[in-house]
Amino acid sequence: MKNKVVVIGAGAAGLMAAGTAGELGAEVILLEKNKKVGRKIAITGKGRCNLTNYCDVQTFISNVPTNGKFLYSALNNFSPYDTVVFFNGNGLETKVERGNRVFPVSDRALDVVDTLHGFVTDRGVKIINGFAEALIIKDGQVKGVKTESEKIMCDKAIVCCGGLSYPLTGSTGDGYRLAKQAGHNIVKPKPSLVPMESTDSCCKEMQGLSLKNISLKIVEEKTEKTVYSDFGEMLFTHFGMSGPVILSAGANMDDPQKTAYYAEIDLKPALGFEQFDARLLRDFSENINRDISNSMSRLLPKKMIPVVLKRWGVSFDKKCNSITKEERHKLLEIIKGFRVQIKSFRPIDEAIVTSGGVAVSEISPKTMESKLCKGLYFAGEVIDVDAYTGGFNLQIAWSTGRLAGENSAYS
Repeated sequence: MKNKVVVIGAGAAGLMAAGTAGELGAEVILLEKNKKVGRKIAITGKGRCNLTNYCDVQTFISNVPTNGKFLYSALNNFSPYDTVVFFNGNGLETKVERGNRVFPVSDRALDVVDTLHGFVTDRGVKIINGFAEALIIKDGQVKGVKTESEKIMCDKAIVCCGGLSYPLTGSTGDGYRLAKQAGHNIVKPKPSLVPMESTDSCCKEMQGLSLKNISLKIVEEKTEKTVYSDFGEMLFTHFGMSGPVILSAGANMDDPQKTAYYAEIDLKPALGFEQFDARLLRDFSENINRDISNSMSRLLPKKMIPVVLKRWGVSFDKKCNSITKEERHKLLEIIKGFRVQIKSFRPIDEAIVTSGGVAVSEISPKTMESKLCKGLYFAGEVIDVDAYTGGFNLQIAWSTGRLAGENSAYS
């Protein structure tokens, strides 16, 4: 039987779901409140679009801190490798970069949007510009979608409205409202992959400084327990910290306004304490009669030198030849354990993804169909699943969208 399917939201999950259902013979309407499809895709990865992570399913699940096991069926059905084959087969060349991140060869996120737009239109999907005010539900089964101007009747509906992050792209929580109408519980949304604010003035002093190849630990103050550790890049901003390792850390933290945390940054993770001490001795001996403030350019970025010197407590004009062993060891501890107090997450509308959403216990992991309302499916960020940076969140959208599209296409 040829089903009539309405997909609500033309983001990553919605475009994949709509095109897939159309490919399998369903009559598909894709309802999008923005004038253009894929607005959030167009700005991901700084406009380059990190469209997946080229890894196996087990590795993938280990990068999904929130309800990762729920995704086994979706990922086995449509894996990161399948995603690459899909985009290549639809005319988009891809490349794999550091950390198995996959990008279009063109480095243009808009090319990803264009590819998906072509995928849905070639499969006969009708795109309608409109806002889903409510689901039409009768006897526990979805029957249609009510927009501001009409009622669109259907056999199946797929909610792909995203979360609350980047509201200017259309992610304003519409999917939660529709899910609640169908009786679903919503796990309270919170920001994930979000920059962090700090009370430390040093962040503003180092604003714009990007650090590479650092090791990061997020430590809960009360217990001194490390809740997250990572290696990679970060950035100091006027409000605090951002960058890949900082963004991924948030998924493992409670609200910093309720639970106190600090970040501990090892600026020289490749060097052990003794190796680093030998390096410092060598640097100081080469600059034996110079002021310490003029002798650290090979050791630290320029913006960081005055900040570290202030923490060290050694006079800026102290000569290298008069630095004591105790002072040297204190400097080592600062550089290998540079602490930044965490005050709060930035607002949810600045988050890359939203944590929280439709409770996974109320969705079938094998089909993405609601357990509470027949014919209703969910895909993408509207579900309470989120992952680290590196292409994992977009892959969740592709995999859940694919599964929802396939299962909605036929009864």
